[in-house]
Amino acid sequence: MRNRIIGASGALFALLTLAGCVSAPSTTPQEKPLGPEALGLDASASVQIPDEWWRTFGDSQLDGFVGKALKDNPSLAAALARVREAQSTLSETRASTYPQLSLDASETREHFSKSYLYPPPYAGTMRWIGDVQANLNWSLDLFGKQKSGIDRARASVRAASLDATAARLLLAGSVTEAYIGVARAQALTKMAQDAAREREGVASLTSGRVHAGLDTPAAEKQAEALLALSREDLVRTKTGEALAVHALAALTGRGAEAYNMAPPKLNYAALSLPQSLPADLLARRADIAAAEARIEAATAGRDVARKAFYPDVNLLGLAGWSAIGLAPLLNASSFQYGAGAAAHLPIFDAGELRAQYAGATAALDESVADYNSAVVDAVKQTADAITNLDSLERQASSQRDALAASRASFDLAARRYRSGLYPQQTVLDSESLLIQARRDDAALAADTAAARVALVMALGGGFARSGADDTRISLQEVSHEQH
Repeated sequence: MRNRIIGASGALFALLTLAGCVSAPSTTPQEKPLGPEALGLDASASVQIPDEWWRTFGDSQLDGFVGKALKDNPSLAAALARVREAQSTLSETRASTYPQLSLDASETREHFSKSYLYPPPYAGTMRWIGDVQANLNWSLDLFGKQKSGIDRARASVRAASLDATAARLLLAGSVTEAYIGVARAQALTKMAQDAAREREGVASLTSGRVHAGLDTPAAEKQAEALLALSREDLVRTKTGEALAVHALAALTGRGAEAYNMAPPKLNYAALSLPQSLPADLLARRADIAAAEARIEAATAGRDVARKAFYPDVNLLGLAGWSAIGLAPLLNASSFQYGAGAAAHLPIFDAGELRAQYAGATAALDESVADYNSAVVDAVKQTADAITNLDSLERQASSQRDALAASRASFDLAARRYRSGLYPQQTVLDSESLLIQARRDDAALAADTAAARVALVMALGGGFARSGADDTRISLQEVSHEQH
């Protein structure tokens, strides 16, 4: 017995010695992550955006819609389900590092061959064969393959969690933008109603002047045509308002409440935002953090593929009873046990492990490329949002002046038209200018609010890294060969 144990130990030692000569093939990653210094980010840090930033608009109805969407939206539920799936994979991978104990039992009726293993009186007879056995298997993970698998699963959990966070932030932003869309559509409907009333007044004034012989029938028809066009515009704006409400209802899953909502009361000037690309932009984006976690998962996956070239070493044990016949099965004489070690070392696999290692390296390159794409998109999205918001705020200043001037022009033209000092065309031109200025003013106010929301989302939507989800790692191993 002692000689057999020594022989087994010697064979295991020989395998481990041979493992020292085994190395993974040279397959170097091609992609390198982009650093902040290559992206033109400003030296100043971003302003702090609160987690529930939509509350700064001061509209409790909006707060309710966002809260309901975050609770009931199917897309967010799917993202949370993916988190649970990744967590279960991590638990499964971690469990494989612990000793595995199983119990097997069987009792079969068997006819024994006269020309095989069993001698008389068993040969040629029908007998019961019983077996009850406990088995122990424990992988020692001497080369860290299982540890790398756990690292990969843990990084995948972080990536899924960050994806869920990004989905939550995106949903909050989408609901807020849809709510602003409803406010915009309602404002345009009100402008169309005001325009229809004003053109009714001009049409009535023109009709009176025609009956008094002060204007021509053509002028009356022109006023009636403009009134019909304004009513057509009112139908169109009401349709746009209904569609905006439909979009909000779809996001929140609360159709009845959206259709019966009160008019929005938004403070469009709320929430301080930066005017340049902040240096900490990448740290404020959940999607960037998720991409970093996927790089970490792919790096660990490549390490798993590299360590597949080394032996697997397991400790084995068994204990139980085996017997022919039912009566002696649990007798002391039927007890058996054993212990030992098992090792597996790949020698020739027709290139399967090399292909897996090359695939894992390609997966790492893909994750780095996806990260770089996400980084570039984040910088562009933020730069576009800053530029768009700045442009809209500049337009708003000029638009206020245009609205005041057009209102004064129309009031003056209407008074002088009644006095017979201005022709009808001057009134109509002034009226059209005022209607357009009002429409532009209402749209510009809502567009500016939507642009502020877009910038908030580009800046991360209130996401802030914590110690638990900070997935930034040293990526030197991405661009250097592992041996």
